[in-house]
Amino acid sequence: MRLYRKWISRILQTAAAVFLMAGMYFFSRPQTQVLEFGMFTGSNWGVENADAFVIIDRAIQRFEKSHPGIEVRYTSGIEKKDYSEWCAKRILEGKMPDVFMVLDTDFNQYCSLGILQELNSFMESDPEFQSEEIFRTAMDIGKGTEEIQYALPYEIVPTMLFVNKTLLQQEGIEMPQQDWTWDDFMEICRKVTKDTDGDGRIDQFGTYNYSWQDAMYTSGGSAFDNEKQNVDFSNQYVIESVKFMKELLALNQGENVTQEDFDAGKVAFMPLTFAEYRTYKTYPYKIKKYSNFQWDCTTFPGRTHGENISKVDALLIGINHDSTEKELAWEFLKELVCGYESQLDIFRYSQGVSVLESVARSEKAASIIQEDMDKEEQVISGELLCDVIEHGTITPKFYQYETYEQMISLANTEITEIFEQNKNIESSMKIFQREIRKYLNQ
Repeated sequence: MRLYRKWISRILQTAAAVFLMAGMYFFSRPQTQVLEFGMFTGSNWGVENADAFVIIDRAIQRFEKSHPGIEVRYTSGIEKKDYSEWCAKRILEGKMPDVFMVLDTDFNQYCSLGILQELNSFMESDPEFQSEEIFRTAMDIGKGTEEIQYALPYEIVPTMLFVNKTLLQQEGIEMPQQDWTWDDFMEICRKVTKDTDGDGRIDQFGTYNYSWQDAMYTSGGSAFDNEKQNVDFSNQYVIESVKFMKELLALNQGENVTQEDFDAGKVAFMPLTFAEYRTYKTYPYKIKKYSNFQWDCTTFPGRTHGENISKVDALLIGINHDSTEKELAWEFLKELVCGYESQLDIFRYSQGVSVLESVARSEKAASIIQEDMDKEEQVISGELLCDVIEHGTITPKFYQYETYEQMISLANTEITEIFEQNKNIESSMKIFQREIRKYLNQ
């Protein structure tokens, strides 16, 4: 009996020692740190993209490998249309991810509410971070007032001008030069606009979806003055842009140009984002659109030589102001924005452009774009792409996004009325400017 008790006692002692050692090992071993990333699925640019998670998963894999004990997690399945609401709910719960994608519709509001961490101190104290490697225009998109950087650009997309090369060739017109002007544009549109079937109605056109805003970007000025934080729809640049647009529309003799006309190859020019260019230049989408004519992209015509400017947009990523892992969040943000492979993956698995100029200009990027295109198709040059981005214009930041959109909507309505009723442009825009002032002072 005594021997039995000794045997039981030894077993209990051994078990206790095992549990003690296991406990000591568990509590003494490095605990996994979790970093949460907020993202949405699909493309930010309104085109098909089934590989959005591939880029992030690859970036996470590289980051976790170089940062042992760190785990990056994200919630999958959130569509872009639901992302703002998802973020709003997380903000109310105090559970906003450490690092997260920022939609342009939310950026100004997040800045004013203090949701985004200011990044200037991180940028200035980190010798590895070189802001000059990132397109200046892209960096500006992530700035709030007083040059404060609240987010970094992750992917950038410029708007370019789609050119129906087949139609120009049929009319004996050469592809326009990159520094072409409004006069060149108007002359080409005059030549191609005609009645081709003899029924007395114009059925071939110069432009579709080209707007007074596209003209304004290339006018040498704007309705929006970022330095003075002022808006003026009655200045000479806006007036000249509206006049130019009216002259273009007059060529159509009252005919309404449609997307169907363009798809049928009956229109010479149409604004197109680089994301759409990538999508519709490759299979399987190429066979669904624009397969019956040869096409390419170029710069927008400028009011004068050298003013070939167009709109540039970016998908931003920021750090949660209330994150308890800000240093780690900064390191992951750098992986996404400054990591060579992460940015090259933008070309591999998305339809945008890398924010790193060295990647965007690289032969590797050009070869990736070429992979899914016909061999006879000429890839847009890195030099042209970078030039369009670097000299592009962005949405002004001194108004909330909703306010800016409302002003543009009101301007569209007014300018359409000017065209339809043949009203005097100068006096009408002066009256409209007073109405905008009243709207902003409400």
